[in-house]
Amino acid sequence: MGKKIITTVFLGLLAFVILACGTQEKLEEKKTYVNINAQQLNKMLEEKDFTLINVHIPYDGEIPQTDLFIPYSEVEGNADRLPQEKNAKIVIYCRSDRMSNVASMTLVEMGYTNVLNLKGGMRAWKEAGFVLIHKKEKDKNY
Repeated sequence: MGKKIITTVFLGLLAFVILACGTQEKLEEKKTYVNINAQQLNKMLEEKDFTLINVHIPYDGEIPQTDLFIPYSEVEGNADRLPQEKNAKIVIYCRSDRMSNVASMTLVEMGYTNVLNLKGGMRAWKEAGFVLIHKKEKDKNY
């Protein structure tokens, strides 16, 4: 009788640990950002309801309607310039998407829950046939 109780308690604890680990993994999976393509961003710009941030350094052009220029490595240090609501939609881009991937993950780690990354960056934007702006004397707010 004692062995049955010990076995039952052990199996119960084992099941609890397995469920707890699975739940933690699901929580970890939700801590991410979503990649979008140039066509999706272009459509979103028609009814813009998000903050568009260029994180590429040095300045190498911009997508029309860009709101902010923040170096990818300084996102956390510019928290005061970011939307205060953690569920605000934010679209991040750079030239190729290497820097924007880093910046997007930083935003997620800061608690932002609606972060979108332009897959392929400005290169993909231009290859899709969309306008890329180049300003010689751009005040980038870097």
